[in-house]
Amino acid sequence: MVPGCAGLSPEAPGDACDPDGDPCPTGSVCAPGGDDHICQTEPGQPCDPNGEDFCLGDSVCTETAEGGGICGIPEGGECDPEESYCTGDLLCEPIVGGGHACYPAVTIAGRVFDAQTDAAVEGAHVIAFDESATAVSDVAVSGPDGDYSLVVPMERQTDGTPSPDAIITLRASAADYLTFPGGVRTALPISGSEAMASDPGWTIQSAVTDVALLPLPSDQQGRTTIEGRVVAGDLSAGVLVVAESGGAGISAVSDKSGAYTIFNVPDGSYEVKGYAAGVQLVPEAASVSGMPVLGVDLGMSQDALGSISGNIQIVNAPGGATTNVVLVVASTFSETFVKGEVPRGLRAPLSGPPTISGDFHIEGVPAGEYVVLASFENDDLVRDPDQAIAGTDLVRVTMPLPGTPTNLDTSFKVTEALGVISPGADEPELVSQAPMLRWVDDSSEKFYTVTVYNAYGDLVWCRARNDVLDLLNLTACDDVEVPSVSGSDVEVSYGGPLEPGMYYQFRATSWREPGGGPTPISQTEDLRGVFYVE
Repeated sequence: MVPGCAGLSPEAPGDACDPDGDPCPTGSVCAPGGDDHICQTEPGQPCDPNGEDFCLGDSVCTETAEGGGICGIPEGGECDPEESYCTGDLLCEPIVGGGHACYPAVTIAGRVFDAQTDAAVEGAHVIAFDESATAVSDVAVSGPDGDYSLVVPMERQTDGTPSPDAIITLRASAADYLTFPGGVRTALPISGSEAMASDPGWTIQSAVTDVALLPLPSDQQGRTTIEGRVVAGDLSAGVLVVAESGGAGISAVSDKSGAYTIFNVPDGSYEVKGYAAGVQLVPEAASVSGMPVLGVDLGMSQDALGSISGNIQIVNAPGGATTNVVLVVASTFSETFVKGEVPRGLRAPLSGPPTISGDFHIEGVPAGEYVVLASFENDDLVRDPDQAIAGTDLVRVTMPLPGTPTNLDTSFKVTEALGVISPGADEPELVSQAPMLRWVDDSSEKFYTVTVYNAYGDLVWCRARNDVLDLLNLTACDDVEVPSVSGSDVEVSYGGPLEPGMYYQFRATSWREPGGGPTPISQTEDLRGVFYVE
């Protein structure tokens, strides 16, 4: 009952109310206001933008595009990401140190273009990921000029400025083009420190946000798509979706809404599967015959997930103490590049710098075939290349359905990498002429071999003695020994092709001859040594 007005009940926001009396109208609550209590409109509920503002707490009545009003939380106000009620286009963003507040959006803008011709690529799909490889955006589709714009959530400082420690990476796919990242190319981190204030919000636009795509070989162009949605509630984003046939797979990643598009699918019959930690999905069949296949939705299965445990042994590695382990979906694994697609969450540690120095454990593994890779990322370590000793072969594992705890019966041998000096010590490096390939000397080596692959996985140049070709899985190279050095770095002049717009990676391996046949000691890391030509 309204104090002093026996028999009357509160009928509208602003009416006096009694917290213990009749309730306020739907969408409002009785809260302290003025000299006593009044009915106040809850965030997210309609209000009158031309009348007195009776919105609850810090929320304010904001006019909508339709001419009405809604109570929303203004810039800097605390919010709940599940029900943010931020006004206008403000987003409920995480704050460094904890909590959430409403701030203007951060937008990543860039251009997708053909790496060989610089022509705009229209219709490319661009998605943003956080450090844990989870999709945090919907898909942005590039326009006729190749331009795209992508709103991304990003951790903020208390004044709303994007945190410099916030990291985003991009993935881009398009008809008739290789997906980026892939092959020798890795996604470079985009930092919150690059954000520039704009009206409204913040914008990140730089050379890193422009994406150069390499066209597929002509015999792989003109293919179609498989499209659908991952239907797994809060786990729908960032799922690796793979169309598998004959042991090979073509992949995409679901966006924030769960939608995915697999480009460049040849005709044939496929089983479409979804991979991500913590979610088991039911595979679906898809038959492709020249036209896009739509509506291939992947729903959740109630079957149990599994886990994979094992052990790392780091030997002869004074420069590296910890590493990481990842699970690669076997159908996406490249023997040439010794890498493939790593689903969200199937990594130890889950994110951040490497921490594994002995035992490792990966939880929530869905059914499927995996290749287990140790020291996959840049950490100054590599898998020991000497296949004559235990623990150096590639390890493949099958997670059954339902999943079970799986202990690997081999211990991974990891050793110190040969340090890349140039080109591509830390990221792909532009060259204008044949580069000098440089790396740090291995003090115990007898000789070296060098191989160079292009982004398609073709061997374009190598220098190796004929007696080690089988050990390198090669058939022919320049039969020239790269001799050992002492007291200096190793240099080899690249003698292969340089095609404009193409990306290349060089790999060096050190060898010894302990009395028997030649034995590999170490090599450069999987993700370094990349160079390209404009």
